[in-house]
Amino acid sequence: QSRDGGREMLNYNKDLIKYAKELRNNMTPWEIKLWNQFLRSYDIRFQRQKVIDNYIVDFYCAKAKLIVELDGGVHYIDKQQIYDEKRSEKLEDYGLKVIRICNLEIDNNFYEVCSYIDREVKKSLPQSSDDDSSLVRGSKENKR
Repeated sequence: QSRDGGREMLNYNKDLIKYAKELRNNMTPWEIKLWNQFLRSYDIRFQRQKVIDNYIVDFYCAKAKLIVELDGGVHYIDKQQIYDEKRSEKLEDYGLKVIRICNLEIDNNFYEVCSYIDREVKKSLPQSSDDDSSLVRGSKENKR
């Protein structure tokens, strides 16, 4: 496999790139909030609507090998839950960690969601340190 800046390149379906671009231009209110108020200004780069394999993930951090998926009501229907589980398993086969966050958590516990993502990024980084300095800069600035 080829390498990009020390990271392995992930397989992706080129046919999904146009659709991913459309999704970036038509994000849900919860995706917009998480992106604009936290991930966009996060110290480690995240990408929106990233194509990986035959899927488009909501948010992806290559450095931490972390995928953040926001789940609305449709994700709690049995058939969709089974699809989501299989999708997560396939993505985890690439060595990626998938975390799922309910849209209601974005509405009701935004700072906690940001802190959770921050902890998951730190846990995933190879040079993770035990100091208390948080990378949750974006949400603290916006909370004022």
